[in-house]
Amino acid sequence: MTALGGERWARPQTILVATDLNDLERLMPFALQMAGEINARLLLLHVLSFAAEYSVDAAGMPYYDPDSAFLCADNVLESWCRRAAKQGIDCEAIVRGGHSPAREILAALRQFEADRIVLGTRSRSKLGKLILGSVAEQVLRSANLPVFTVGPEAHLPAPGSGREPTVLLATALGEGYQAGAALACHIASARRARLLFLHVLPPLSETASPRRLNCLDLATLHELTSLAHEAGSDCVSDVELKVAHGDPAGQILAEAEARNVDLVILGAAQHRAIDGIFRDHTVNQVIAHSHCPVLTLRRSTAAPAPRVPAEWPSGSGLHSKSDQEMKMSI
Repeated sequence: MTALGGERWARPQTILVATDLNDLERLMPFALQMAGEINARLLLLHVLSFAAEYSVDAAGMPYYDPDSAFLCADNVLESWCRRAAKQGIDCEAIVRGGHSPAREILAALRQFEADRIVLGTRSRSKLGKLILGSVAEQVLRSANLPVFTVGPEAHLPAPGSGREPTVLLATALGEGYQAGAALACHIASARRARLLFLHVLPPLSETASPRRLNCLDLATLHELTSLAHEAGSDCVSDVELKVAHGDPAGQILAEAEARNVDLVILGAAQHRAIDGIFRDHTVNQVIAHSHCPVLTLRRSTAAPAPRVPAEWPSGSGLHSKSDQEMKMSI
């Protein structure tokens, strides 16, 4: 991959849409909107398992018919490419076979030097649990670039609403999260959107005042300010800082709903089993219930954020707030 960094990731030249064909109606409106706004190329990829398609002969015996499977998938993808072409968007259909769809998707990301991948989720169960699917889960954990996930409740804003677009960055603090902040700043700048940095702390004790900033809140706001400064000059225009308390997933969703945000950005944890235990609850719950797409960036592979001069402009546009509401633990 070339030119790693927030600006390239914020304005991707090539967007890979990995689809199982059943999720195209949900994925493509977002993909077409993104590609149209930034003049990006779309690659529609479907990976066909070598044992995925069977036909039945005259005697009723099943047999594998790879040619029919490839042709059917190609026809579906090509129909969307024709729709994209009518909107002036360069779009290509790719159908591959393989034993591991996730591995084929990751290989395609490298081959085509994609800057972003768009994924869908299968559904939510009756208990409200998100079913990402094993392929999407592997890609989400392993991709070394931003992953744009469209959950079951995500939808595009109503046209002509006239509201100001908003991007929400829900972030942990510490080493490795600067690239996520830089990406959020670049995306907000490109969309001319308001930007909110949110960090969730543990729930308050029953004796704590819900309206009084404590030492931990003040220290967290200071760290958020430093993170915004380190992220780059694109953050200067209009960024609000907020500290909240409670369950991370619940607080992110509540803030996204209250602000009617267009995009939630999360910094995903490193690809280790113990990280997955903590990450899955927050990331999967947010994706499952968010009314907007969720963009994740793996912390372990994030590119360094650009630095800014030590002297930060006094009119930086940073706004601090704490409603005693939140901590990120992903």
